[in-house]
Amino acid sequence: MQRMIGKRAVSSLISLVGLVVLVFFLSRLTGDPAALYLPIDASEEMRQNFREIHGLNDPLLVQFGRYIGDLAVLDFGESIRKARPAIEVVLEGFAWTLQLALITMTLVTLAAVVLGSLAAFRVGSLFDRLASMLSLIGASAPDFWIAIVAIVVFSVGLGWVPTSGTGTVWHWILPIAVLFIRPFGLIVQVVRGAMLTALGSAYVKTARAKGVRNRPIIFVHTLRNAMLPVITVIGDQAAALLNGAVVVETIFGFPGVGKLMIDSILQRDFNVILAAIMVTALAIFVMNLLIDIAYALLDPRIRT
Repeated sequence: MQRMIGKRAVSSLISLVGLVVLVFFLSRLTGDPAALYLPIDASEEMRQNFREIHGLNDPLLVQFGRYIGDLAVLDFGESIRKARPAIEVVLEGFAWTLQLALITMTLVTLAAVVLGSLAAFRVGSLFDRLASMLSLIGASAPDFWIAIVAIVVFSVGLGWVPTSGTGTVWHWILPIAVLFIRPFGLIVQVVRGAMLTALGSAYVKTARAKGVRNRPIIFVHTLRNAMLPVITVIGDQAAALLNGAVVVETIFGFPGVGKLMIDSILQRDFNVILAAIMVTALAIFVMNLLIDIAYALLDPRIRT
């Protein structure tokens, strides 16, 4: 187990280093921050002073070397836009995204596992057909379209919930509901398929022959053996939410790390872009490592 964790950690570190290099140089292609933050009629001397203050006058390789040196001592630089440490700005946004992702994935996992298991147990029934149809629709519907329709219907038309913000519980309903639909549809399909395979196994037939009731068969005998593919999909969907839920956060004005990344790219706040990418990537790497550990706990053969 420890060897497996060590190998995953090393491969994740290599990926993170490659990501830092790629994002550093690509972010510089967005343009000169001086042209954005200074007045149109600013003199060349003012522009040079601005670049000097923010370390943008040096060649790119020199800037990159200096950034790596600062990063080695956990200095992520300062936000040009907010004149604050970039890591503080990012962690504030990441905290909002993490809350949104945790609430959404908890609801999605509970609902999808129960519905998918029941649909598999009643395969071919009206319940199974309705569950399959709804999950396919949910998995296929684009987030941005659902978000816009939800705002038009429930916020503008009916006036039940606010269109944006985070002030009250009502502000969270639409973002959670929109983010819920797609992963719910995908996970229901995977749970149903995995449970159908498990329900056809010999040990399930033996349990039924011994008179074991339906509920223990579903949630004790088969669910654990069906969980490996389910955990994979849950992890992928959770990583997608941690990756910012960029579209949903932008549409609903949710102050998460996804919206922060979009704003920082538009405003050429290079240090915030890099810090946001690194924090998000690190969170995804940790999540993938936890998924690998869950695999090993469910199936000891994976440990070797």
